[in-house]
Amino acid sequence: MDHKLTPPAAGRTEAPEWHSHLLEHSAQLAEVFSSVQRIAVIGIKPEIVGGPAYYVPEYLQTAGFEIIPVPVYFPDIMAILGVPVQRSLSTVIPPADMVLLFRRSGDVAQHVDEMLAAKPRVVWMQQGIHDADVAETLAKAGIDVVQDKCAMVEHRHAR
Repeated sequence: MDHKLTPPAAGRTEAPEWHSHLLEHSAQLAEVFSSVQRIAVIGIKPEIVGGPAYYVPEYLQTAGFEIIPVPVYFPDIMAILGVPVQRSLSTVIPPADMVLLFRRSGDVAQHVDEMLAAKPRVVWMQQGIHDADVAETLAKAGIDVVQDKCAMVEHRHAR
């Protein structure tokens, strides 16, 4: 029997298809790390500033991922983690498989258009960062979305 033609059971509604792009479970997160190689990091910070926006991408680079720094501030910084910085996702060539966001939740929406144009397979909002409207927009465009999870912690768990 084709379940798409069968009406949902009384009182039960089916989640819209785009919900499948909202990743939360450990197995889904592990699959992200096994399927991406190039990670553009919006909001990365230089070593001198430090903090999670530096040491999480540094960890991922050490783990074998190609990190493309896309700082929001620091216009005089030309390289982070030994890699030339990009000022926009549009200059990341070839495009990144994943975009890792280190931005305040309230600042995430200003990056939606460039993320949609870049069409990464995954957008990952670092721990403490979430925006339901942005997540829905990206998911409806077929982009997998992770919110409020530390990429370093989840990668360590996935190993």
